[in-house]
Amino acid sequence: MRAYLPSYQLRTADSLNNALDLLARESSVWKPFAGGTDLMVLLEAGKLAHRNYINIWNLKELRGIDVTAEHITLGALTTYTEVQANSVLREEFPMLCQAASETGGLAIQNRGTLGGNVVNASPAADSPPALLAYDGELELVSARDSRWVPYHGFHTGYKQMIIQPDELLARIRMSRRNKPLHQYYRKVGTRKAQAISKVCFAGVAKIDNDRIEDVRIVLGSVAPVPLRCVKTEAILRGKKLEQFVIDDAVSELAREVVPIDDIRSTSDYRLQVSLNLLRDFLSGVGL
Repeated sequence: MRAYLPSYQLRTADSLNNALDLLARESSVWKPFAGGTDLMVLLEAGKLAHRNYINIWNLKELRGIDVTAEHITLGALTTYTEVQANSVLREEFPMLCQAASETGGLAIQNRGTLGGNVVNASPAADSPPALLAYDGELELVSARDSRWVPYHGFHTGYKQMIIQPDELLARIRMSRRNKPLHQYYRKVGTRKAQAISKVCFAGVAKIDNDRIEDVRIVLGSVAPVPLRCVKTEAILRGKKLEQFVIDDAVSELAREVVPIDDIRSTSDYRLQVSLNLLRDFLSGVGL
């Protein structure tokens, strides 16, 4: 009888240093494997050419949620279930908790990781719009050094990122605010749960003296990357939310967003939903 040969090779790292040393020596051979909720689907479907993976699921250095007066820092292996269970995240970063609750079913939420959602680099992923709206930062580590980079700008094209082949995403950091933010998150899909988004919207706004002191608007599933709508933000920043300002922002978003047609939706539908969500977000700011 012929022995069964697996279609891939999986090596388990016993420490972060061990994983980084392996990537430093053979970065073109080994790719990180954590929750595997996306990777295994693609692998079994024959859509991944790569066959050698280093299992980082058990690395304690990439786990845990640390809270200080200034920041909350999440290990890259933080699961969606752990995100929802954290009291600081529920109170101060509810959009991320909502995104986690709308990602797959319970099995996916127990196994899928926040870091994996980022580096899988799907433009339809649920958590990146929230992380971008919160102006998150990423810690990238290698055997050479470690560096913090803004999440905005991390994705440079479809499935393309500034992370180097010998680097791992270690932690995700978000700043805590003294004043509350108006927050708005919507995922529009074919059904309420376990659906890939057709459009995902995350927005935050800070109001001071009836003016928008700061605002961040992010859309998912409308571009090759999660899209921070900086031109639309610029229209709003420093303004009172009068109707003509909202109209100007909607017009700017219509120019800034150029969605694609694909199997899940049409460009026209995605654009109209994006404009509707922006109006809904702005209508609630300051209330």
